Amino acid sequence: MRLLDPFSGRLVPGLALFLLITLTTTAAAPILRGPTTGRVEGHVRDQQGAPIAQAQVFVVGTALNALTDSAGAYVLPAVPEGRPTIRAAFIGYRSAEATVAVRAGRTTTQDFTLQQSAVQMNEVTVQTGAAAGASPSLDSQQNGLMAQGDRAAQRKDPSRDQGGVPRGAKAAESRRPYVDGVPYEPWRVQREPGNTEAYARIEENRFLAAYSNPLSTFSIDVDAASYSNVRRFLTQGTLPPADAVRLEELVNYFPYTYPDRTGRHPFAVTTEVGPSPWAPEHRLVRIGLQARRFATRDLPPSNLVFLIDVSGSMQSWDKLPLVKQAFCALVQELRPQDRVAIVVYAGAAGLVLPSTSGADKGTILAAIDRLEAGGSTAGGAGIKLAYDVARENYFPEGNNRLILATDGDFNVGVSSDAEMIRLVETRREEGTFLTVLGFGTGNLKDTKMEQMADKGNGHYAYIDSFREAKKVFVREFGGTLFTVAKDVKIQVEFNPARVQAYRLLGYENRLMAKEDFADDKKDAGEMGAGHAVTALYEVVPVGAPPVALGGDSLTYQKVSLRPSASRSPELMTVRLRYKDPDGTRSRLLSTPVVDRGSSTASRDLRFASAVAAFALVLRNSDNKGAASYDMVLALARDARGEDPEGYRGEFISMVERARTLSGMEDTAME
Repeated sequence: MRLLDPFSGRLVPGLALFLLITLTTTAAAPILRGPTTGRVEGHVRDQQGAPIAQAQVFVVGTALNALTDSAGAYVLPAVPEGRPTIRAAFIGYRSAEATVAVRAGRTTTQDFTLQQSAVQMNEVTVQTGAAAGASPSLDSQQNGLMAQGDRAAQRKDPSRDQGGVPRGAKAAESRRPYVDGVPYEPWRVQREPGNTEAYARIEENRFLAAYSNPLSTFSIDVDAASYSNVRRFLTQGTLPPADAVRLEELVNYFPYTYPDRTGRHPFAVTTEVGPSPWAPEHRLVRIGLQARRFATRDLPPSNLVFLIDVSGSMQSWDKLPLVKQAFCALVQELRPQDRVAIVVYAGAAGLVLPSTSGADKGTILAAIDRLEAGGSTAGGAGIKLAYDVARENYFPEGNNRLILATDGDFNVGVSSDAEMIRLVETRREEGTFLTVLGFGTGNLKDTKMEQMADKGNGHYAYIDSFREAKKVFVREFGGTLFTVAKDVKIQVEFNPARVQAYRLLGYENRLMAKEDFADDKKDAGEMGAGHAVTALYEVVPVGAPPVALGGDSLTYQKVSLRPSASRSPELMTVRLRYKDPDGTRSRLLSTPVVDRGSSTASRDLRFASAVAAFALVLRNSDNKGAASYDMVLALARDARGEDPEGYRGEFISMVERARTLSGMEDTAME
């Protein structure tokens, strides 16, 4: 039997035609392929078999990663088939990696055991403000690590015995307090060899008379570096230096329930008045600002330059290794329209990665993974190169920003603080802002980094763990990178008919002259998308027992009040000025505050007051009143409320640890 071939028009045998049509139809049909990825899961444990929570597990050279849960378990759900390298890392432990065989549609189990790192530390000086005092270090636990002292130097010291113990000290050894088997002396602070930490001296705000000083003016501050730095000290087993505790940054570390903005302004203003826990006859006033929240997809494109310190001082596990983890977390949040370049600096500055699309995450992550520390620090040259790279790839309608990661140890080359600040201010006016991330222990230059971020229209964060990196770069992505208002200032006018005296809690390095409020040439703080700012005032009402006042009384003038002041129920008026990110003229908002005399406060105000009281106790403030660690714990536990990220629970643990350390200090000093 012969049939007509529909493709050629020729007569062919029937069976041949059947086979031809069948094969052709089969070839034209889409081919159904199986999955091309597999699943990798397992656990991360320490040498004793205990689970390590919040460890990072990632596929080297890709953006695939996961964090372990409280049981140390992780899951990488879609790993390309093949033999990828999986790495597990956690601060304080040596990273471990393994090459695994991933088969499509199958699950591969890979467990990791991490070994603790040994960090060698010596004695150095801690500087606070203009004064510097010797603070010799003592071997102690740091994030679960045993820090080893300089045993060789001890053996050479004739004042010590053969075991390196000071002669005559053995009798007192049994009376010394211990933490996990390690001798503990709370006034000693751990430092790395040859390095010093420096903090600007804080002159705490005093009470001012509302009659002669009715105006209080300051710049906002969204930084929270002080909180994570305090946490680092407590984790290491020591109380922080008083000047490392910036009250406003501790309070602003936490999210609060503020309403979204309404109308044409980029943020909403909220006020509340309640009792002061440490001084019941006083009132506590909370001023809250909430910036407009954006979905990540709605944010403008970013032109980012990672400026990474790879000098020799960045070698320790809490510096460059953590920097790399932090930037890997940020890269995973980037969109195709975002671009990233990487500049490094050590003995010289260099461009490691030209501006690359956020869609090419593998290339960016590979460049980060190759970074190694070594050499001295030429920070000035690195910043200049990074700004030049940002200028070459400038987005007129986008977000242009340098993200500097360093311990702040600019010690070689162009390192004049004044010259560097002028450069940052100049490039700020061109539209490129600066965010500064501090890392590490021992030579942290806190004051310099905070100043650079302030002058660069950015903010300063201290990264002490990968969890903190995730908070800054993932949960607060918009606020970290996208400015919605700049030069934000607050001026409060108190009603002397209602207020005898007042005190601003914190913001000591953000105070401004009253004339600066309306001066648009004066620089002030910035707010990022989704950022919130909280400021607290302690107010002494008229009729309450008087307090010691700062400032001078008037000799030749008499202040008179308008008749309306006595009739007004208003406690104060809050005024704010801000500029649009690309604006030059400020806008004004104003809202009155009335004290309803409530004896209770919202959960958020109670928790914020607990954090403020904690700062007062840590600083041993003259104005702490009845504040104590026990009071702070009672307040925080009562006001914890919903805590999805665990920040408030962690705070409670920090207070408990500070109370324990404080008790050890009292015992050791007796």
